[in-house]
Amino acid sequence: MRLLLTNDDGVYAPGLSALHAALAPLHEVIVVAPETEQSAVGHAITLADPIRVRRLGPRTGFDGWAVTGTPADCVKLAVSELLPQAPELVVSGINLGANVGVNLLYSGTVSAATEAAILGLPGVAFSLGTLKDPDFTYAARVAAHLVGLHPSLGMPSHVSLNVNVPALPAHKIKGIRFTRQSNARLVERFLRRSDPRGHIYYWQAGETMGTEGDLETDYPALRAGYVTVTPVRHDLTHEDMLAQLGVLGLDLPA
Repeated sequence: MRLLLTNDDGVYAPGLSALHAALAPLHEVIVVAPETEQSAVGHAITLADPIRVRRLGPRTGFDGWAVTGTPADCVKLAVSELLPQAPELVVSGINLGANVGVNLLYSGTVSAATEAAILGLPGVAFSLGTLKDPDFTYAARVAAHLVGLHPSLGMPSHVSLNVNVPALPAHKIKGIRFTRQSNARLVERFLRRSDPRGHIYYWQAGETMGTEGDLETDYPALRAGYVTVTPVRHDLTHEDMLAQLGVLGLDLPA
């Protein structure tokens, strides 16, 4: 397949290198990724500044471009300007840290796959469930396996896949579970500080993840040792509430 690879950790991130190494022997791979880290930018796009691109040199080991923009920018620009033809699959990752629960709203990794879906292309995001001492080797093998299976999954239009791999030795991973997004949310901690001029500022000092949900949802299943695969879409409409509002027959004020 023709694959577009991107991420939010930046073009020099080891997770992207591991993903490229696993996929390049099997597919036609082009990299279009952010020049610098874009973690937690969500689905932001660049409007007020120019987006610059730089062709990647041989030392990177990649064929493609580094982009001074967000992951969503990378996918948009790749499809509309940089690639001679549209990719058959957009692959984002491998992210350093899990993207589960409400994290999906913040994640640039997931947003790149979502942007593919918005453009009518299949997309899949891969993340490794750790922030410390990552070993992307097995996660890359999982990615290559699932990418190879993707054409047979029958993905509907405008839906992408969000995949999280436990940071465990391969023999300790229990299997693959197809899960819903959980409601687990981040609980942040901020340090209140003062600069030399006496102005107060805040620095995010850490975060913990809630544990809401069961093994049918992404975060609990990931914690239990499963690779989680969650189909996601960008339509945020609450259908039940929409139907409820529809029967009210609200009128404009006089």
